[in-house]
Amino acid sequence: MTPTETGIFELGDLPVERGGVIRDAKLSWATYGTLSPQRDNVIVYPCSYGATHESHDWLIDEVLDPERWFVVIPDMFSNGLSSSASTDPEYPSLVTMADNVRAQYRLLTEHFDVPRVAAAYGFSMGAGQAYHWAALYPDYVERAIVVCGSARTSLHNQVFLSGLLRILEAAPEHLGDGRFSAEPVAAKRAFAHVYAGWGLSQDFYRARLFESALGAPDLETFLQTDWVDRFAESSGADQYAQAMTWLAADISTPYGGDLEAALGAITARVLLMPSATDLYFRTADNELELASLRKAELVEIPSIWGHRAGSPRDVPADLEFLRRHVRDWLDN
Repeated sequence: MTPTETGIFELGDLPVERGGVIRDAKLSWATYGTLSPQRDNVIVYPCSYGATHESHDWLIDEVLDPERWFVVIPDMFSNGLSSSASTDPEYPSLVTMADNVRAQYRLLTEHFDVPRVAAAYGFSMGAGQAYHWAALYPDYVERAIVVCGSARTSLHNQVFLSGLLRILEAAPEHLGDGRFSAEPVAAKRAFAHVYAGWGLSQDFYRARLFESALGAPDLETFLQTDWVDRFAESSGADQYAQAMTWLAADISTPYGGDLEAALGAITARVLLMPSATDLYFRTADNELELASLRKAELVEIPSIWGHRAGSPRDVPADLEFLRRHVRDWLDN
């Protein structure tokens, strides 16, 4: 769909919580729908790993309903549109999800003059940012919809990310600290192959859905077109920086690592939607979070599409499941 408006929000020199400054920081954004006169119909929809507002906007018509809601997609730092490691030689070693959400809050309050958001919606790393919205601004967020995400990156998820980071660091082009003398083409290819083994479930591959549902003639073609070619489009420096953001994600940081306290401070109504076969964000992690949330519900997506069940552009049954539960949650 066509965005209502796109723009760049100038943040100035932006200090980040783990040290360093994003010089002349810029936050790219896009909006969809019409802002109500009361400015009370806003959904903030942060991006997932490597995504931009352009790759996310298909879901707005399908799930979020821009006829009713004014949807704001802020582009995450290091996605190539907002300030990014690939374009800033002084980009900090770690920009956290909290840094992203604090910048997004400034966009909503300073640029759009929004007094409160109806919902923070996100998938994957976007879901982590939705959780951060609810935790950092409990009086500002009415609802949080967390699709295939978590409040804190689990240890198992950290092991996955550590593997990706070590692949990039092993590239001969790596200069240290996520910087490269040239694009690490071979390392990014290995990165993509590893990612493909995690992004979809064992059941997906057993059923050969890459052929029957996605139309690939064979496994190697699927790995090339859906993974290697896609990751080749983005910068290795940005992939490294966003993996670091994912690795460090934790809403409990302001609470000294007390996750129960951080979850208990959230006043928004929270909908947790894990995928039954997600290898990154396990239902068990959301079940543990659920026990500490004040007003929350967990609805598991019954899918064999693994993590991709939370972004089911090519999966009609999963898309209908997501649409129904999200719209019901927004209606209540």
